[in-house]
Amino acid sequence: MALMAYFGVAGMSQMLWLNLAPLVSFIQAKYNVSELMVSSLLLSFPLLYLLLSIHSGTMIDKKGYRYVIILGSVISTVFACVRIFDGNFYMLVIGQTGIAIGQPYIINGISKLVSDWFDKKEAAMATGIGTAGMLIGMALGMGLTPVLNESMGFSNTMMVFGIISAVLTLIFILLGKENVSAKIEVVVQSAMEEIKVLLKNSNLRMLFIIWFFAFGFFNGLTTWMEPILKPNGINAEDAGMVGACLIIGGIIGSLIIPTLSDRSKKRKPFLILCCVAALTVLYPLCTMSGLVPLYILGGLMGFFFLPGYALFLAMCEELAGAEKAGAATGLLMLFGNAGAVVTIVLMPVVNGEGGSWMNSVYLLIALMAITLIMIIGKLKEAIL
Repeated sequence: MALMAYFGVAGMSQMLWLNLAPLVSFIQAKYNVSELMVSSLLLSFPLLYLLLSIHSGTMIDKKGYRYVIILGSVISTVFACVRIFDGNFYMLVIGQTGIAIGQPYIINGISKLVSDWFDKKEAAMATGIGTAGMLIGMALGMGLTPVLNESMGFSNTMMVFGIISAVLTLIFILLGKENVSAKIEVVVQSAMEEIKVLLKNSNLRMLFIIWFFAFGFFNGLTTWMEPILKPNGINAEDAGMVGACLIIGGIIGSLIIPTLSDRSKKRKPFLILCCVAALTVLYPLCTMSGLVPLYILGGLMGFFFLPGYALFLAMCEELAGAEKAGAATGLLMLFGNAGAVVTIVLMPVVNGEGGSWMNSVYLLIALMAITLIMIIGKLKEAIL
């Protein structure tokens, strides 16, 4: 019950983050603002994750994941409702910023919740279910938003997402209980002390560095997918559907690949598979113009690459131990969101003055190649 309740609020958080991604051009025209200003609506999420990730992780270890996830969910819901008042661009900025503040307090709870309710041999599978919730939220955010915006207008669309958020938050409050029979003794340490202990683990440290590149790749692709596909004749609605196919593929993959990883008691071969598949699919995904091939390629990208999210989270908890799972996840996501900030900012910069986004595509290829090389050469297998 707790995992399924988390499934909902995790999806809510990702939905609220990405539902403006397919509307970049619309928002730019509606408020007459620059591309850089619009990108700030999405960039605020990884930036604030950088600032709050460690705090949320250590707070989860000390106060419990239920308290912290509810806190993040309530904050996100309140500010989701702020976006209904769409007369001024800065109201949208305030709403997105508040949602971004709530996000790390929701997302960083997954490893602690899984270690609380599930055996180690089920860790990746359970984490995969939790991340599938995140991916469903992404799919709804990217696929449903442009459709609703077209049919009912922007303010009403934001109202729909505010109502969904309130309902999912209430469900978690009612069902997101902690396992009182499996309480873990927590040694109270300062955030800096916990960071020092975690960073002494060389394999955990390498996992953080690899996640910097991998998460940067994913955020860069999802944030700028619409302008990447636009020169190929793909409009905002169709780009949103390609993004939704990517996420739907990821949902299916996150239920299958982590389960196979649990059964084989190995993580590294499956992480390698995720990266090889992403490298294979990326270039045609970003250069084709036919919608059916794009939907298929988006689905394949999601199916093979996105399960890596669950595998990284599971491996992080396994290397850190259950008592430090919250702080370790917070540190992992800090590195990942640092990579996201760098990649999101760098992609439009490397394009220069031209209308093509091919330089950004090459940057994404380079990021994934680095990720693959480091997993093969530097990352040691987790002991399950």
